[in-house]
Amino acid sequence: MGRATITFLGGVREIGGNKLLIQDGPDRVLFDFGPSFSKRMQEYYVDYLQPRSASPVQDLLEFNLLPRVEGLYAREALADSDLAYRAPEVHGLFISHAHADHAGYLRLVDPEIPVHVGAGTRRLLEAIETSSPSMKYGDHAWSVFADRTPVKVGGIEVVPYPVDHSIPFAYGFLVRTSEGTVVYTGDFREHGPRAADTHAFLEAARHDEPAALVIEGTRAGPDPRRDLSEDGVRTGVDRILERSDHLALACTYPRDVDRLRTLYEAARAVDREMVVSPRTAHLLEQIAPLFPSGSIPTVGASPGLAVYARKRRRTYRWEDPYLAGAIGPGGLRGQGSRYLLALDLMHFPELIDLRPPRGSPFIHSMSEPFSEDDVDDAVLHNWLEHFGLAFHQMHASGHASGPQLLEIVRSLSPQRVYPVHTEHPDAFEPAGAGVRLPELATPYRIGARGPND
Repeated sequence: MGRATITFLGGVREIGGNKLLIQDGPDRVLFDFGPSFSKRMQEYYVDYLQPRSASPVQDLLEFNLLPRVEGLYAREALADSDLAYRAPEVHGLFISHAHADHAGYLRLVDPEIPVHVGAGTRRLLEAIETSSPSMKYGDHAWSVFADRTPVKVGGIEVVPYPVDHSIPFAYGFLVRTSEGTVVYTGDFREHGPRAADTHAFLEAARHDEPAALVIEGTRAGPDPRRDLSEDGVRTGVDRILERSDHLALACTYPRDVDRLRTLYEAARAVDREMVVSPRTAHLLEQIAPLFPSGSIPTVGASPGLAVYARKRRRTYRWEDPYLAGAIGPGGLRGQGSRYLLALDLMHFPELIDLRPPRGSPFIHSMSEPFSEDDVDDAVLHNWLEHFGLAFHQMHASGHASGPQLLEIVRSLSPQRVYPVHTEHPDAFEPAGAGVRLPELATPYRIGARGPND
């Protein structure tokens, strides 16, 4: 059997874009496949300037924004590309969670390659496709795995473990090869509502005595963010709502279910009704059956949860059930003290109709430096200053802090450590001599001293 190797096809010195290829003899397994949030991506594609839908792989390969790998891409996605189509040479693709930077390029993958996901991630991807017309994942041979249950892909065994992150149903993986276990963390944290899941994953990883640890490092290096927990966010939101008798506004990631639940519970505690977009209402309804009964608020079943009817020329059929009885700007203007309006940043033009009183609170419950849904910071504050809204930053990061990451590396004692999903991989060097700063498209032998040996 040939040597087992790890090759990093993305996520190197950048936020997002993880693409981890593990090969053991003839067997090849890929982990995550999405776009990067890096400046390199934004040098060519930004806002409405995006790759052409008729030739996506060609357009992304032009600037080395996709890996040049044969036997991976769908025939249709390769249109006009200089990369020839070949039958699948990747034998399985595992998705750690449903954030765009980990799953957003699924539509480019050959539909014959099995895509392994958790049941919750599969439900989330379906809900996102329905409510976000621009986001499509393509047709695949979907394979739904069970928590902590091994999946065999040839001679490679993959064990998915749930971890805590800012989207539900996130996973880390133990990847057992002929030359030892590779631990791939995906995106994770230790300070959220499911911290116990993360701790169980790390304990299982420690037990396997990993030959290699591939660890996300979003918050490695300089990090201006406060270390708030979800309970800390709740305390801050409670204080803001208790002090205001105006319409309160909040912005968070549409798929951060923990945050939506925090906002809902805070609103109910002061007898406010939380008002959300149809897209958020749809996502909550779709995933609620996967949680304990009553733990996820849904429109029509949970008191104090309503939908906002914003000004639009057209609606989609899936929105119809949520728009019946929805509240428009007129209904919020006159009785603002009764509501917490939680919309996306793309809905800022609604402020022109809402016209909340000056000094009304705006709770920005999103990450400070970057996100997949955020707008330019200057633009955000231009809107807030124009309408005289009071800005409050209340966010619990979806990622472990720098000190936590170093402690995790030391506690697992892997032979080799490869930081990904970070602009500061060098921040891991204090963790010991086993840290390697990976390079793109370079095979690293699992557990070996360096590349290609």
